[in-house]
Amino acid sequence: MIHLYNIFIQLYSFVANVLSIKNNKARKWVDGRKSIFDKLTEAFDGNTSKVIWVHCASLGEFEQARPVIEQFVTSKEDKNDTKILLTFFSPSGYEIQKNYDKVDWVFYLPIDTKKNAVLFYQIVKPFLIIFVKYEFWYHYFATAKNLKIPLVLVSGIFRNHQPFFRWYGSLHRTMLSCIHHFFLQNQQSKDLLASINISKNVTVSGDTRFDRVLQIASNALSISSIEQFIGNSQVIVAGSTWTEDDEEIDHFANINPSLKFIIAPHEINTERLSECLTLYKNSVLFSNINNIKANTNVIIIDNVGMLSSLYKYATISFVGGGFGGDGVHNVLEPAVYGKPVVFGPVYDKFIEANDLVETGGAIVVESALEFERVMNDLLNDTDYYNSCCRSSKEYVLSKTGATNTIVDYLTQHNLLP
Repeated sequence: MIHLYNIFIQLYSFVANVLSIKNNKARKWVDGRKSIFDKLTEAFDGNTSKVIWVHCASLGEFEQARPVIEQFVTSKEDKNDTKILLTFFSPSGYEIQKNYDKVDWVFYLPIDTKKNAVLFYQIVKPFLIIFVKYEFWYHYFATAKNLKIPLVLVSGIFRNHQPFFRWYGSLHRTMLSCIHHFFLQNQQSKDLLASINISKNVTVSGDTRFDRVLQIASNALSISSIEQFIGNSQVIVAGSTWTEDDEEIDHFANINPSLKFIIAPHEINTERLSECLTLYKNSVLFSNINNIKANTNVIIIDNVGMLSSLYKYATISFVGGGFGGDGVHNVLEPAVYGKPVVFGPVYDKFIEANDLVETGGAIVVESALEFERVMNDLLNDTDYYNSCCRSSKEYVLSKTGATNTIVDYLTQHNLLP
């Protein structure tokens, strides 16, 4: 199996190099790893501090790692003899967080070969390793075990269709044996690990994303231009939308000029923004908000990083992705503000979306007609609306505390420098 794994890794790298000729994301993936060990050697030259290495696949996993990182240290000055290395697999994480100021170094993770893993550990010499959610790389895991460096999994989640629990998953089970401690999101994941005889080093701590969205909400920006646009109107904020989502929303926006709509597309390239401006008849880009007309009732957000603050202005939030194959995006960012959350029918694989539906904080719609009915019900039935608000907020608050559980355990078991 290890030979097949090594072939897969080499093929993955080869395909990425081929795609990089025309694909910008692949190009960043390749370019970010050029001379990576020279860069690491230069960065770590002379370092005498103990290093905590935190690895995330992409931006979503970083948001789960962030409250743990910031619990370790609140500023660079407080670190003393401890430093933190943050690595990413994907450009979507690295490019946005490469200047994150709570850590000492941010790098791409070199591809997972035995040679790379050995060299990486020789340079970095980590004291503790933290992987987030579902990143599993055989050579990095096996080398950590050989070197007796504790590796913990944070906000881990397992499902029965994964290779760990299949007859062909021996290599994946070997990777699990390299993990010093599992901090899991739910009991189902713990039960699955128990089914393959992993039970002694497992804690159901919950998902650190709940702690993170509370942080985000407490630091939400006030955006004066948005507040002027809204005035005293009821507001629908639609975040991370794709074309399929906007085609379900646009008619309701176009026939309700008294309502205000804030649409934040998942992609903000020129073609996508133009499409949104066409679908929403009385719309303007946020970058042009000072030139709105009297009948403008839709703002199209054409920047990155504002969405989490925009949700606080919502009377009702809509989260995109639920009308596409990949499923709904982050539903916790709007839910933390204690407002109803609406999304499309593809959400089954997202635990928090399922939970919100079950508790009454979220409503699923399957068509434009149903979207309009749900919106009208929420906007016109005060009791129903308030019930959804309470359910949404209470759900998020009931799930917080994972970060403290993780850091307390690491401290008590002398796993922190």
